Amino acid sequence: MLSDRNSSAIVGVTDLERARVFYSDVLGLNLADTAMDGVLGYRTGNTWLSVYRSDYAGTNRANAVVWDVGVEIDDIVADLKAQGVVFEHYDQMESDGDVHVSGGLRLAWFKDPDGNILHLVGGA
Repeated sequence: MLSDRNSSAIVGVTDLERARVFYSDVLGLNLADTAMDGVLGYRTGNTWLSVYRSDYAGTNRANAVVWDVGVEIDDIVADLKAQGVVFEHYDQMESDGDVHVSGGLRLAWFKDPDGNILHLVGGA
């Protein structure tokens, strides 16, 4: 039923302007659509990320958005860190600085200003 349909991520935030600065300026995403009142639409690869205002922003304690960044993960992590992004560290996982290593994967997690968990996945 849904296997041939596109999907996208949606993230709730408390302050749309603060979110716009973070997602546009810090993460470098291009704001592509603001057609729906109160929703910021970002094109990321072949998918969409919608950012909207919610009183429940940041209450999800699991990943909200994941990007497959391939072998560029270390460069992207360094660029984000230079923008002031603070990366999460999990004791139960082996790490290489701000990047966790699991099998052939390199993984990094960080939060947006509302505490939504954002995730990068790359290859070794």
